[in-house]
Amino acid sequence: MSVEVSEVTTKQDLKKFVQFPNKLYRGNRFRVPSLISDELKTLTPETNPAFAYSQARYWLAYREGKIVGRVAAIVSEGHRQKWNQAYMRFGWIDFIDDIEVVAALMSQVERWAREKKLSAVHGPLGFTDMDHAGMLVEGFNEPGTLATIYNYEYYPRQLEALGYEKDVDWVEYEITVPPTPDPKIAKLAEIVLRRENLKLIEFNDRKEILPYAPQIFALVNEGYRNLYGYVPLNDEQVKLYTQQYFGFIKPEFVPVVLNAKGEMVAFGITMPSLTRALQKANGRLFPFGFIHVLRALKKNDRADLYLITVKPEYQGKGINAILINQVSKVFARYGITKAESNPELETNHLVQGQWKHFTTRQHKRRRCYIKHLN
Repeated sequence: MSVEVSEVTTKQDLKKFVQFPNKLYRGNRFRVPSLISDELKTLTPETNPAFAYSQARYWLAYREGKIVGRVAAIVSEGHRQKWNQAYMRFGWIDFIDDIEVVAALMSQVERWAREKKLSAVHGPLGFTDMDHAGMLVEGFNEPGTLATIYNYEYYPRQLEALGYEKDVDWVEYEITVPPTPDPKIAKLAEIVLRRENLKLIEFNDRKEILPYAPQIFALVNEGYRNLYGYVPLNDEQVKLYTQQYFGFIKPEFVPVVLNAKGEMVAFGITMPSLTRALQKANGRLFPFGFIHVLRALKKNDRADLYLITVKPEYQGKGINAILINQVSKVFARYGITKAESNPELETNHLVQGQWKHFTTRQHKRRRCYIKHLN
């Protein structure tokens, strides 16, 4: 039977779009479902400030009345202005193992790109770096995380058959956490704090972190500005992400470093792993999903590293030792034995150098594909 592709135009269609992966991956042990409520907010113009500089369209593929695939296409004026590239992004791509399905979906994306006179299509990418990015190409039998995409092994093969090629890769590491902090790192942290006249801030309550949220995201904009595809966050996005993510933050897991002027020069956002909790919740916090999340935050042997950023002029001065030492102490206190680095650009040797004092396993790789249009 032929594949029919229909554009998402109603709230009911959008719900089907968001919920389709839960059906496609039912029973899968490695995928971490996204929170349905967050996905709906991200994909709705009225609730996502990124639409101030973006346009988006979504499509569902049907066969015999049954949904067999989905894809989103994004035109980001923010990306064009930042990188001077007339590219279209694609994301939220899922499909059954059928080249006809993915070809029908991507033809819609490419057709719109040509209508907009764009020169290439690349992805998977979202509106911003806070959205999921990168198609998994290695590590299909490894558990995912809240911050990453999981996809079946046939995804890359099908996309490459349509002429999509590697643009950039991210790698991920599983880090073995020692039972006690490394004394060499602890000593270096003391030296750097004293030499640079810095102050480590430790939080005990979420309310204590909130006043620092604007500085955290300002430092993200500064520290990430040269990373692949990064689009600066605007004030409305900062407010949204503060509301969306800071309610989950466990304060002890977020070290902040200030200079003598009280300016933020580094921070780290880490968390107990929510992988198992979100799998049990199946994308819904209510009525009972939040219970699994609360349990994961209280008792866990795994952690995720989400954002670790050092102000550019302080990089190379050992500031990372302060963050790593503090996080190591907290992890040891909570019985964390393994940590997920989450995606790091394969060329970002400065970030990967952070783990040289630890036992690591590079266990996942994900890719942003590109297709230049004629």
